[in-house]
Amino acid sequence: MSDILIASEAGVTTITINRVARKNAITAAMYAAMADAIEEATTDAACRVVLIQGNEVIFSAGNDIEDFLNKPPAGSAAPVFRFLNGIATFPKPLVACVCGPAVGIGTTMLLHCDLVYAGDNAAFSTPFVNLGLCAEGASSLLMPHMFGYHRAAEALLMGEPFMAEAALEVGLVNRVLVPSEASAYAHAQAHKMAKKPLSSLVETKRLMKMGQQTQVLQVMKEEGATFGRMLNEPAAKEAFGAFMDKRKPDFSTL
Repeated sequence: MSDILIASEAGVTTITINRVARKNAITAAMYAAMADAIEEATTDAACRVVLIQGNEVIFSAGNDIEDFLNKPPAGSAAPVFRFLNGIATFPKPLVACVCGPAVGIGTTMLLHCDLVYAGDNAAFSTPFVNLGLCAEGASSLLMPHMFGYHRAAEALLMGEPFMAEAALEVGLVNRVLVPSEASAYAHAQAHKMAKKPLSSLVETKRLMKMGQQTQVLQVMKEEGATFGRMLNEPAAKEAFGAFMDKRKPDFSTL
């Protein structure tokens, strides 16, 4: 069975991250599949809303570390950047359903969604600093804007998980539900939107995002360049080496 499932029904395209045995860790091939689905949904007249979801117990553990180290993103054409740019510029409503851990890009992708529904077991984290890296997905811009600077700094500089109720308080999610009900509720909301005039949905979203769209893409590009540089520096090498060796990293001299 595919690690990314794509299904379409009544104007709603659902992208399901389906690698539960590996905690829905995302590989380059999975990013490519999601990027392709977003590109197709952009031009598909039958698609009016896209919904991204994981499983009731896990949304995504973020990048698959082994795959990431073997195939590090190189340039804007890399699958991960295609995916991020795709969701950042997607003109139609984008909905997410998040249950369980949402790590790294599992959290930052949500900043580009229009509606996010979470199970009460959701745990969000952006541990980039802990890996010797920097923020990505325009999170260095969007998280301070959404959370307020101090809460964003805590999330990005500490990298510690915060739970669904805290995400609701800072505006990252719209509603918290029992995990077994979250997907059905998110789909119901997506289908409700899909019955509205598409031109009104698209133009309203465009107007809401217009003031920051260019800045988001600029920041994403700067983050990507910095991320790529830091990936080859000693702190990241120590962090990833420690991860593969299953030990605590030692940053005392870095």
